[in-house]
Order: sequence, then C-alpha cells, then structure tokens
Amino acid sequence: MFSPTIISSRRVRYFRMVAPLDSLKLQETLIDVVSFPFRAVYILIQLVIAFVFSPPYPPKQRPHRDIKVAIVGSGLSGVSTAAHLVGHGFDVRIYTADEQVGGIWSCVNSTSGLQISSVLYRFHPSVVWHHFYPHRNEILSEIARIWKKYGLHERTYFDRPVTKVERHPSSTDPKKLGHARWVLNGDYTEIFDAVVVTVGTCGEPKELDLPGQDKFKGEIVHSSRLDRLDPKGKRVVVVGGGASGVEAVELAVELNAKQTYLLARSDKWIIPRNVFVDTALALNPFGRPIPTSFIWEYVLRFFHYRSLWSISPAKDGGLFTTTPVVNNSFLQHLRAGKASYVRGDLLECTERGVKVNLRERGVEKGGPGVEEAIDADVIVVATGFERPKVDFLPDDLFPKGYERPNLYLQNFTTQDWSVLMTNSAFMNAIGTAGHVHIGVYARILALFLLDPETRVEPRDAELWVNLIKFVKRAAPGGQLTFFTYAELCFWVVSFHFFRPRRLKHLPFVLFGLGYD
Repeated sequence: MFSPTIISSRRVRYFRMVAPLDSLKLQETLIDVVSFPFRAVYILIQLVIAFVFSPPYPPKQRPHRDIKVAIVGSGLSGVSTAAHLVGHGFDVRIYTADEQVGGIWSCVNSTSGLQISSVLYRFHPSVVWHHFYPHRNEILSEIARIWKKYGLHERTYFDRPVTKVERHPSSTDPKKLGHARWVLNGDYTEIFDAVVVTVGTCGEPKELDLPGQDKFKGEIVHSSRLDRLDPKGKRVVVVGGGASGVEAVELAVELNAKQTYLLARSDKWIIPRNVFVDTALALNPFGRPIPTSFIWEYVLRFFHYRSLWSISPAKDGGLFTTTPVVNNSFLQHLRAGKASYVRGDLLECTERGVKVNLRERGVEKGGPGVEEAIDADVIVVATGFERPKVDFLPDDLFPKGYERPNLYLQNFTTQDWSVLMTNSAFMNAIGTAGHVHIGVYARILALFLLDPETRVEPRDAELWVNLIKFVKRAAPGGQLTFFTYAELCFWVVSFHFFRPRRLKHLPFVLFGLGYD
C-alpha cells in the first residue's frame, strides 16, 4: 500500500505518492496478448449484430421515399443518422464546414481514444471494432467506412457551413400535426422535410488567456494540440482537471516528462474503465442522486481511489450530478509518483512556471488557501472545447424555458418536431454519446415523417418537458441538464405509450425492424 507524502511543511499542499515505478507498460502488453482470443470473439459477435440489425445498403437508384432530410455536421452522430435514414429509403444531404468526416475526432490528438469500452460505443450496427478501447485513427476509420458504405460520400457537401435555416412557404402547421419545410443557406433549389443538427457539444478549442502568460519563458499549448509536443525531461503543468486534462497527464507521463502536475479547480469523480461498472452506473433510471448513491461513492473511493480518496469530491459533490472522468491510468500515475494532483486556483504565470492558490478539500473555487509556486517548462491548457452555437436555427424554435437542453425527449425542438438535435443538446450525463440512441432518434424522426398520426404537437412537447422538470425539480444536477443512459432509454420507450398508434412501430423505432 502506498503512503501519501505531503510536499512542504505547510498544512495545505499538493500530494505525491512515494512508490517504486509501476509496471503499466508490461501490464498493457500482457493484456494485449491475453485478450487476443476475446477480441476475435468480440469481432465475430459484432459481425452477427451488423448482419441482423444494419439497415440495408442504399439502392443505386433514387431513394424510394420522396422525403429529404438535411444533416448539419459530419461527425459520428451525423454520419450515423444519415446512414440510418438512407438505409430506410430517405434522401439525405450532409452539410459540414469541415474538409473531412469525423467531427471532433478529426480534431484531437492521435493518441486520444475511447475512455469507455467500445461495447458502449456502437454508434451504428455496422460498426466493427478491433479493440476494446480504440484510438482516434480506428474511430475515424469506422466513421469513414460507414460513410462510404451507405453512399454518403455522394451526398456530402464539404466546406459548406450552415449559416441560416429558414421555413419554406410550403410549410404546414406543427400545431395541426404538420411541420415546417426547410431551406438552408437561402438555397431554394433544395427543400428539406426535416433538419438534424449534429454539431455535438465540442466545437473549437476553448482558448484561455492565462494571467501573466506573456511572462512565461516556456511553451504554452492547448490539450488538443499535443501531437508535436516533446515533454521528455520537462516539467509539465496541466491546467484543467477534466477528461482532457487527465488525458494530457497520461500522455506527458508516457513521453517521459520529468514531472507532471494536474491543476484542478474542483475535484471531479473519476470512475474506472470497466464496462460493468460504467454500465451499472448508467443504469440509474432516475437521473439524480438516490438514497443508495452513497454506496457507489463509497465503493469508488475504497476500490478505485484507495489511498487517494482525498482527491475525490467532498460529500456535496454527488456522483449523479455531473459527467465523471473515465480513467484508470491517472490514479496509477499518482500512486507511482509520476504525476501530482494540485487542487487550487491559478493566480498567474511567472517566468519559471505558475503561482497557484492551494485549497483544502471542500473549499470552493476562489476560496481561502495558501499561495505556492510550481516550476514548469510546459503549460498545457486543458480547458476543453467551446459549445457549438446553433444560431443558424430560427429563434422561435427555442422559446423561454425550452432552450437546450430543455427539449422534447431531450433532442427534438418543442415547437417543431422536424428539427432533431441528436447529441447537440445534452450537457452532463453518465452514459455514452456514441451508442444505439443515435439510430433510435433517427427512426423516431422517420416515424414522424411517415405517419402524421404519431407526431407530437408543440403543446404536448412542452408538457413532456414540464413533466420531467417537475419530477426532477430537486435534482442537484438539474432536471434535463444531467441524465443517465437508463433514463434516456426510458424516455424513448415510454414515448410510444403517449399515443397508442405508436405502439405498433415499437420494433421499428428500437431495432429498425419493419416499416420498409
């Protein structure tokens, strides 16, 4: 058992774990060798899933449904949604400001990869992962493969950002089970029956002007631009305690940085990369802390954090209130003394590093602490990404109280069901952004387009949002600001029972079976 040592004689300090070098690389190699037969079985299972549940490839002739859908965004959600709709006979067009498909995955470091198991990242039935935790290139390869497989390369407009979406005069009234018809960027030669916004929640890197950064004599780099970073033998300070910060620490340690510090303004829950644990947490159907939540928090502190329990959130930092970090290696690096965790606020940069205000556990951001200087050669700004704007959509789609994330089924605008925002509305969750729900939402949209009697009117969509807000009115993470995957699954299943006509389409919505 490793014992913590406080660096400095003062009471409030950052912690390092004094221990011999661990054997992470050896463990990873052994895991690769041992897991090979399991990966072979895993691939075979995926091939069976693809054969049974994948929508049929698009016919070479014109789509057999005279319904056109615009997809805004060419990332994982956009490609998957388009593939599902094309597979069910709809005509689609993908608009993207990028020069390639992949979305945020084409903008991250080559060393970035899934923190959750790929078992929970099946964004399309045709996906075939070769690793349980694939890295960026494999993820991009699968996105591109499905994009080509469903003929989407012929339906994609690259370098064409959407700046305006407006209603066409042929639109009908959503209050009477109609819907708007849409024109993008003023091009009236193409009229769409629905628009799916898949810009995600990660846009441009969130740049942060560090106080006094001009004084710093070393290198300052954003966490999404680390491919050319050479931290070997250098002291690295990572500013930001979220997932991108933890990943930056991992990379710095792997590249033999002399010492790495993670500066976190607040403690975040770190859960293990374990498909069973992650699934169990996501199965909380209430989307909020429940009387037994303390059991999970105790289990995580005892078995995952162990001697590092003091860097877990204090009692008021409930597990089911915000998105946790999924990681194993970070805590191991702390125990091995390869990295240090610093809880505090960045005061300013100096020529030789940074000055920070170190705080005790439970003290709020900006609260009282002790000033300390940390020497650094490299500062990594791990502040994540800006939230993409959707100001190209009409303002009247989002009346007060029904803005993102307060949408119908958390993804449809309440004023018109023909605007779907898959993975572009949520803020915090325990679950996965790249799983079967992408296809489910695409098929709900398809159902609305095909059967007017199944559609939702604005007043009923608002009623649904109000109902969720009432049921979760005391949720510390917010009514629709935080949810779990089990909660989302409950929403899309129970949706069928609000209109009896939807029930017969349950196999189609959930599994893509029928209606072709």
